[in-house]
Amino acid sequence: MSLPITDYDAAVEAVIAPNRGEGFAVPPRTLLAFVNDANFAAFLGAHPHRQVAEYETIAKHYRVYALTIEDEEIGLCQAPLGAPAAVQLLDFLIGYGARTVVAVGSCGVLVDTPENQLMVVTAALRDEGTSYHYLPPAASVATDAALSAHLLRALASGAKAVATWTNDAYYRETPGKIARALAAGCEVVEMECAALCACAVFRGARFGQVLFTADSLAELAAYDARGFGVAAQLPALTAAGAALVQWPAAR
Repeated sequence: MSLPITDYDAAVEAVIAPNRGEGFAVPPRTLLAFVNDANFAAFLGAHPHRQVAEYETIAKHYRVYALTIEDEEIGLCQAPLGAPAAVQLLDFLIGYGARTVVAVGSCGVLVDTPENQLMVVTAALRDEGTSYHYLPPAASVATDAALSAHLLRALASGAKAVATWTNDAYYRETPGKIARALAAGCEVVEMECAALCACAVFRGARFGQVLFTADSLAELAAYDARGFGVAAQLPALTAAGAALVQWPAAR
C-alpha cells in the first residue's frame, strides 16, 4: 500500500504562500532561536534592534527583529517547538528575505556527553513527517556544508560536528528507536532539524544548526533530565550570532 508520506509533490506553488505581500523585509542572515522567553529577551536587549516583521498564529504572535552586532545586521526570531510549527515559521522567514538561517536549540544526548556542550549539525535523520513535504523520501538530509564548516570554525574548540536524529514524537524515543539512531551514526536527538533543512533546501536557502546538549538518554534505565541545557541558551545564541555576522550577507 502506498503511504501518503512518501507521495512527494515537487510543485512549488501551493494554495497558501509563505509570502502574502505584507511588505516585510527579513534580513538575509537570520537566527532562529529555540530558547525561553527570558533568554530571548536578554539576547535581544543586549543589541540595538527594531521589529521588521510579525507572524501571528492561533497560539502565539512571533515578532521578527533586525539587530546589530559588530556593525552588522542580522535577523532574530524566537522559534516554536516541533517540526511542523518551526518549519511554518522558517518558510515565512525565507519568503520575506532570509537567505542564510542558523537555528539554535537544544538536544538530548544518546551517548555520554556533558550538558551545555555546543554541537554543529552536519546531517539529520528524517524520523519526522514535515521534511517529506519538502524533499523526496530519503533517510537523512544534510545541512549546508559551507555554512556548517564556517560555524565550526567560528565556534572553535567549543563545538563538535554531529549527526542528529530528528524525532518529532518526544514520548516515543523508545530503546529500539534509539538503537537504530545510534546505528545510523546519530549522537543526539531533537525535534526540528531535518524538517528545517528540507525546507531550506526546497526554498534555495542555506541552513545550519547549532545545538546545545540538554537531557541525557545515554543510560536507557536511568534517563537524566539534567538542567535541560537552559544555562547554555544565552551563550549559544551569543556564539551563533557572532558566527553569523562573520558570514557574508550576499552569500
